[in-house]
Amino acid sequence: MSKLEGADVPAWKVAKSPNGHPVAAPLHPYVDQPFNAEVAWRRGMKIEVEIAVQLSRDLPVRTDGAYERADIEAAVSEVYLGAELVRSGIAEGGSVSFLAFLSDRLGNAGYVRGPAQPLAVLQPGSIIPLKLRLDKQIAFDDAAQHPTKDFLTWLCDYANDRSRPTSSLRASAIITTGSLCGAVDVTDRGDVFVQLGVDAVLNFTLS
Repeated sequence: MSKLEGADVPAWKVAKSPNGHPVAAPLHPYVDQPFNAEVAWRRGMKIEVEIAVQLSRDLPVRTDGAYERADIEAAVSEVYLGAELVRSGIAEGGSVSFLAFLSDRLGNAGYVRGPAQPLAVLQPGSIIPLKLRLDKQIAFDDAAQHPTKDFLTWLCDYANDRSRPTSSLRASAIITTGSLCGAVDVTDRGDVFVQLGVDAVLNFTLS
């Protein structure tokens, strides 16, 4: 198991704040291609099944125009199934401040990157079955449901944010694109099983 400390490949999440601002934060700890991987369980933890993309080239801050969706898709070399473990100390609600969102909602308790997926899964409107089992109990069994219906929406928004760091969105970065099942409560330790479509399976243990 390899983690983010000392790794050559940075891992990030992109999202949208309640006020509509594109934001990003590092994923830590980052577990790459787990085999019998174990991640620490914590009370109040939730799990979000996500698609992550890896960039094949830099996406520098642009001042002469905007990135189109096609530009972002062309910069993606790999697509992966993954799962983010998150914890929040703030209840859901539209009144949360931007600073509170940054400090709380962008925090995470770990990310597990699973198997590669075909690039075709990025196409808007794709209907892909998703199953999530927590210690053999079904927690989600439905079509994968991205909040914007397009995996690349928040990444495109962040790429076009001229206030983002110039060092962000570099080639080889792994970037998550939003939950496909919402945030599912993980009430206890146990095995996690994720299946996207027919063949993509991700297994790990919360201990």
